[in-house]
Amino acid sequence: MDHLRSLRYFLVVAEELHFGRAADRLGIAQPPLSQRVKRLEAELGAKLFDRGRRVTLTEAGEVLRAEARDLLSRWDRMTALVAKAERGELDALRAGVPPELPGRVLAAILTRFADACPSVRLDLQELTTAEQTRLLADRSLDAGLLQLPVDVVGLDLGPTIDTPLGVVLPRDSPLARQASLYLADLAGEGLVHAPRAAAPGSYDALLRTCWDHGFRPAAIRHARNPEFALGLVLAGHGVAFEPSARKEPRVVWRPLEDHLHARMAFAWPSSSPHPQAATLAEVAAEVLRDDGISRIVTEPHTARPWDVFYDRS
Repeated sequence: MDHLRSLRYFLVVAEELHFGRAADRLGIAQPPLSQRVKRLEAELGAKLFDRGRRVTLTEAGEVLRAEARDLLSRWDRMTALVAKAERGELDALRAGVPPELPGRVLAAILTRFADACPSVRLDLQELTTAEQTRLLADRSLDAGLLQLPVDVVGLDLGPTIDTPLGVVLPRDSPLARQASLYLADLAGEGLVHAPRAAAPGSYDALLRTCWDHGFRPAAIRHARNPEFALGLVLAGHGVAFEPSARKEPRVVWRPLEDHLHARMAFAWPSSSPHPQAATLAEVAAEVLRDDGISRIVTEPHTARPWDVFYDRS
């Protein structure tokens, strides 16, 4: 604990750049503060401050300031979580899910998680993958259902759910006469898809797979809302990739022989995670797997991005 106190003292001096003012803020005398900082420098083997007419941070001090803030923030979060758990006050888990997740899936996740963790309230928020990764990084979110591939540095991943995709197209399209399609059959068509900003890794991997298998969209129209996407498909602006048929008589859904897949997984911060984040990931994986078409995969998360979408089996 003494090292943590030394880091807190160091941060105050780094903010004030004046040992006297820092000592006043900390409520201690200046000599003990200066001695503690000198001991910290000796232990680290680095000079942290240039003590001339003005106190300034050295390059080593700048590095320590950034690292110390992160370390102390994580320590404070961990101790707060432990204290809440001891008092039985861990009453909320903040989680993000993509906007296109079906309502029945959301309801099932909420219900099953309530059964598994009755004392924890699950606070689900509708967020894109990009929004979730940003909120996970600054600890404003405890867990997030991410569309893969995604940069998972600093995050742990739960079970990965693999869902085959088919193509949605107007019922009067000549392609609707076929029982199944290849991506190459879509040549000349436009594509309706969520904006790249929502999930850059997923977006890029999908387009690469399309290009590699003979489908270079004539145009790409972006749609955040599934109903808006449906409207664009009905208006002839392109086809869309979805996991199952819609209850809409004016469109048809056809499976793809190319075995196009999408993958998702719950992620949570590796350091000081919410105690029930992994439980939520397991529950969600079970719910998503139970749709009859998805499966849990165990391949390493270092797979090439386009392998996320193209299953060679």
